[in-house]
Amino acid sequence: MTDLPTLRESLEAHGLMAKKSFGQHFLLDLNITSKIVRLGGPFDGDIVIEVGPGPGGLTRALLETEARKVIAIEMDSRFIDLLGELNAVYGDRFEVIEGDATKVDEAQLLANHNLIEAAHIVSNLPYNVGTPLLIKWLTGPWQPLSMTLMFQLEVALRVVAPVGDDDYGRLSVISQVLCDCEKIMDLPARAFTPPPKVDSAVVKLLPKAKRPDKAIIKNLEKVTAAAFGQRRKMLRASLKSLGGEALLEKAGITPTERAEQVSPQDFLRLAHLI
Repeated sequence: MTDLPTLRESLEAHGLMAKKSFGQHFLLDLNITSKIVRLGGPFDGDIVIEVGPGPGGLTRALLETEARKVIAIEMDSRFIDLLGELNAVYGDRFEVIEGDATKVDEAQLLANHNLIEAAHIVSNLPYNVGTPLLIKWLTGPWQPLSMTLMFQLEVALRVVAPVGDDDYGRLSVISQVLCDCEKIMDLPARAFTPPPKVDSAVVKLLPKAKRPDKAIIKNLEKVTAAAFGQRRKMLRASLKSLGGEALLEKAGITPTERAEQVSPQDFLRLAHLI
């Protein structure tokens, strides 16, 4: 990284500022980006996909690891030339692709690069697409090796919230059924340029070795949508269309409980029984 201009110098040279419409808040402190990458790793010999690299703070830190290749997906065309300058230092270990990560087929992307291996996901996620992207990587056909993701704090807390917590909800259940989830770092708003109105946090998700099949995952999405969509109601009412009391009793769940009282594993049992 010592052969490169600073991130601020690169932004100034290209006349770039964060776009509010893209939910952009840049992380320019390389000490922080290096710490995120260290906590998210190791990536030795692996492929890493980064979403929304912006000026490339996390990108530079990733390229300083032993990752075999870093592929960055950037929707904002203004940053493509700036990021392309990293090839002068890192060569073909780095590639930037212009595109919308919500529409990217990651398996096909890797195949297009003659890469048959799985890949890690690392991202300072744009606030406006963070949750949809997480759901895509959790429930879609392509499964990452790991996910190290920065969210606004309220979303991060929902991912890791235990049963009974105020933040516990549908995102908690789906995340924790499919992954081991840990909040590994907190970041105040002042760490970003421009500062957002909320603090942020980094969550690391490691997919569990035994993954439910596609049909069970779809059922899990269905039962959590029904339960948490009417979270003030008892489950016998909110899940009436899916089997109501009979379904709950078969799963060993008290019909008068509410969604926030039911553990991720109990929701998974319901998904198997629907």
